[in-house]
Parts: sequence; C-alpha cells; structure tokens
Amino acid sequence: MLPNDFPAWQTVYDHFSRWSKRGVWEAALDALNTRRRAKCARAPSPSYGIIDSQSVKTQYASEERGIDVGKKVKGRKRHIVVDILGHLLHVSVHAANHNDTVAACPVLERAAEKHPTIRAFSGDAGYRGMAVKSVDEVLGLELHISQKIQDQWAVLPKRWVIERTFAWLGLFRRLSKDVEILTATAENMIRIAMLKKTLANRV
Repeated sequence: MLPNDFPAWQTVYDHFSRWSKRGVWEAALDALNTRRRAKCARAPSPSYGIIDSQSVKTQYASEERGIDVGKKVKGRKRHIVVDILGHLLHVSVHAANHNDTVAACPVLERAAEKHPTIRAFSGDAGYRGMAVKSVDEVLGLELHISQKIQDQWAVLPKRWVIERTFAWLGLFRRLSKDVEILTATAENMIRIAMLKKTLANRV
C-alpha cells in the first residue's frame, strides 16, 4: 500500500528494519527534541517527565497481547513519557493486561537513564503504589500523583500535556490500531509519527 513513487516495499522495509535495529529512529527523535527545546528557551535536556498509557486494539495475533479489563480493550498498551512541552522522551509497548503501576517501573527507569537531568515525574492515580515506591527507592526521584480538583471533568495541571501528545498520535491513521506484529516496530512507528509532528508543527 505504498505510494507509487516509492521503491518496492521490500526495499522500503529493509531500510526501515536496518534503521530500527541501529536505533536511528530513537536517536533522531532525541536529537530533534534537544533542538526544539533549545528554540523554546528550555534546557537541552528535560528536568520533568509526565507518564501515561493508552490501550489500543491489535489487528493480528501479534506478540504481547492482553485484555485491559477496565477499558475493555484486547490488544496492547502504549506507555509514553513526555517532557513539559509534550516531546516524546520514551515509549514502551506491551500487553494491555499489565497493570499501569507495575508496567511503569521499567519505563520510568529507562526514561531516567536516557535523561539523567530528570528530577521528578508526574502520573495519574493509576501509578500509586509500586511505581511511586520504585521511583523513590530505585531512582531516588519523586513521582507526583495528580489528583482530581473537582468532582467533574476538569483540566489538570501538567496532565493535559501528555493527553495532547496522545491526541497528536491519534491523527495518524496507522496508529488508530496497533497493526504491527512486533512491539519494537510499534514503538518505532510512534517515534516516526512524533518526528513528523514535531517537524511539521514545530511543537
């Protein structure tokens, strides 16, 4: 289903696969984020990270599938960490039946490893418990838990940033469902979408 002016799909996939294995997509996004932060008068590396997850249906019998009982979704979860501007710092795709507070631990550890300038994270009530404990004991940092400020819909400080990032990802047809067999491919498709969004809108 490639446009007619593209090479044969085997050639395109070969390039994509090689770049994925070499970590080109991740390195390119990290470099772009650093430049965008500098243009926004921010430090090159973030000091604050915001974490959240999104459950999506899978199309095929791909690796790592499960059922998110709370959201009634059979498929995978996309766990992302963004900075205060909404730039993607880290993404991890895994089975949807993994509890957020447990699945977040390696995600937060990897984000802190990639960006040692991070001093704290923010998460919603689903990250209470193990994630808070892990961030404190393993990373020596804080995980701030956002609380509802009233008993109705309201915009929460900082939380709206990551919701906006998920909204950006929702604009890409390929991400409306998880159609990838491998979780690593699914992660790189999210990175590619963020590369395009950041370049196009200069977020």
